[in-house]
Amino acid sequence: MSMLLQPQDRNQLDPSDDSQFYAFPRFVTHVDEGFIDRLKKLYRDRIPSHGRVLDLMSSWVSHLPEDVPYTEVVGHGMNREELAKNPQLSSYFVQDLNANPQLPLADARFDAVLIAVSVQYLQYPEKVFAEIRRVLVPGGVAIVSFSNRMFYQKAIAAWREADDRERLELVKRYFQNAGGFGTPEAIAEPSATPNLLFYLGLFQGDPFYAAIADRK
Repeated sequence: MSMLLQPQDRNQLDPSDDSQFYAFPRFVTHVDEGFIDRLKKLYRDRIPSHGRVLDLMSSWVSHLPEDVPYTEVVGHGMNREELAKNPQLSSYFVQDLNANPQLPLADARFDAVLIAVSVQYLQYPEKVFAEIRRVLVPGGVAIVSFSNRMFYQKAIAAWREADDRERLELVKRYFQNAGGFGTPEAIAEPSATPNLLFYLGLFQGDPFYAAIADRK
């Protein structure tokens, strides 16, 4: 593993302690229903039934399809109240990955590792993606999804200063830099949320992006 980003790339506009920023629960979804439907379909297609899942940077919802049985779903996040309310989690833990990117989890434990609409906040993605590789079984899948929304003040500079396509390429480079993954697959789709505001041009909906890679 090499360091892909430069120090200036990791900067946040708000450098205050992340644990304070996330101290209060936010029981909202940060993407629209069209995005969520696509994410659920992707999870259904790529995560094996009865698989063991790690939902990194999670909250009170995981967007896993409700009718698919999983052996285990471990959640990680920054707010204990949000995680405690997530009905799909078997267990969870709170950890600031920007302060400590090492996961307190055994090698080759999971069939799938997920990061949904949160990768933009990782200041040391190289280390986190190396940890994702470590906790995945050989042949396990990592799925990183995002749209164009964010807490702008907490997103790293490399993300803020890129457009959506460049962000997708950046996530693919995170996988490539970590080593031990196959060639990342990229998905880029426009918004799938037609509604009155959409037709009036007042709300364009959330585009869907995902980078997917299997551990070798």
